[in-house]
Amino acid sequence: MLKRIAPDQLRLGMYVQEIPGPWMNHPFWRGSFKLEKYEDLKTLRSAKIEQILIDTTKGRDIVMEDEPKAAAAAPATAEIAAETASEATRPKQAKIVVHVGAEQERVQAARVLTGSRRAIMTMFNETRMGKALDIRQAMPVVQEITASVARNSGALISLARLKTADDYTYLHSVAVCAMMISLANQLGMTPQQTKQAGMAGLLHDVGKMAVPLDILNKPAKLTEEEFASVRMHTVQGHGILQQIEGIGEVALDVSLHHHEKIDGSGYPFNLKADSISIMAKMGAVCDVYDAITSNRPYKPGWEPGHSVKRMANNQGHFDETILEAFIKSVGIFPTGSCVVMQSGKVGIVIDQHPGSLLTPKVKVFFSALTMAPLPIEIIDLATTRSGDKIASHVDPAKLHLPNLETIWASAAIA
Repeated sequence: MLKRIAPDQLRLGMYVQEIPGPWMNHPFWRGSFKLEKYEDLKTLRSAKIEQILIDTTKGRDIVMEDEPKAAAAAPATAEIAAETASEATRPKQAKIVVHVGAEQERVQAARVLTGSRRAIMTMFNETRMGKALDIRQAMPVVQEITASVARNSGALISLARLKTADDYTYLHSVAVCAMMISLANQLGMTPQQTKQAGMAGLLHDVGKMAVPLDILNKPAKLTEEEFASVRMHTVQGHGILQQIEGIGEVALDVSLHHHEKIDGSGYPFNLKADSISIMAKMGAVCDVYDAITSNRPYKPGWEPGHSVKRMANNQGHFDETILEAFIKSVGIFPTGSCVVMQSGKVGIVIDQHPGSLLTPKVKVFFSALTMAPLPIEIIDLATTRSGDKIASHVDPAKLHLPNLETIWASAAIA
C-alpha cells in the first residue's frame, strides 16, 4: 500500500517509493529504495521535503496509534542500535562490492576492458565465419563488467569511449553492456534482470557480423543500399541469437528492437512507445550514447555532456523515464565531459559522486579567460570551499584545446 508521510514519520526499514520534486534537487540518485542506513534517514528528515511516498508492502509501515508512544519517540541512538542488531542477525549475503573512486578503479577497468574485448572479438569473429555463438564465453564477461560497474560505473564506461576503428564493434558491445547494467541498477531492477540487461547489451550488435566489413568500416557516408544492409543487422542478430539454447527473451528482444523509436520512426518494424519493451528502450539509449560519444571512421565523437543534452532534446526518440534514469546513472556532467567553471577554468570531469549529480571531480588545466594553460589541478566540487561551480559544457574544438583524450586518460595519474 502506498502512503504519503511527513519526513519526521520515516523509520528505518521503510521502503521509499518516491521523493517528490525534481530529481536533481535531492541527494538520492535512486528513484526508490529501502531505508536501511541511519545517515539516509537523517538526510531525509532534515531535507526541505514536505511529503514522501512509501510502500508498506515492501517495508515498514508508519507507527500505528495503538503502538507505544515511546516507540514513536525513540531517539536516534535506538534507530542506530536497531540497525546494528539487524545487520548482526541478517543472513550472510553474497560478497559486498564497495564503491571506489574512478582513479582507483581505472587500472582494474582497463584489464576488464582488454579481456572483454578479446572475448567478444573471438565470439563475434567465430559468428562471422558461420560458427554458432557460445553463450558460455559471454557469461564471465558480463560478470566481470558487472563487478567493475558496481565498484565505479564511470571508469569502465568512459575508458570504453577510447576506441579505434578496428575495435569499435567489440568495445561498443562492452560499453553498452556496462551502461545497461548501470541503468538497470538505477531503475531498481533485480540482480537477475540486471544480468539479463547486461547480456543483452553485450550481444545487441552481434548482427553486425553479417554486414560486409567494407560497409561496416567505411570512412564516408553510406549509400542508401549500404545503409539498408546495415539496418538488417537487427533482424540478422535476432536470427543468430535464436540458434543459441538458453539465450533468454531479453537478449532476443534487445537485439531486434534497439533501433526502434518512441515516435515510430525507428526500425525494423516502426514500433511506437507502448509496443517497445523497457529493455529495448534501455538498449536504444545506451546504444546511441556510446555511438555518438565515440570516434567513428566518418566522424569524431561528441563531448559526453553535449551528447546527453542533445539526447534530452531529441523529442520522439527515447522514452523520457528511461532517459532520465540514464542521465542519473552517468551524470549530468558524465565522466570525460569537458566543462567550463564559473571562474573561467576549463577541465575534464574525472569522477562522479553517487547522489550528487552537480558536483563531480574536475581536472582543471586551461583558462577560457586568458586562453592559456593552467597548472593542472583536481577539484572535488563536493568538498571544495572555493565556491566555484560548473557553468556549462564546452566544445573543446572551439577553444582549440590539445588532445583531450590524452589529458583525460592520465587524469588519475596527475
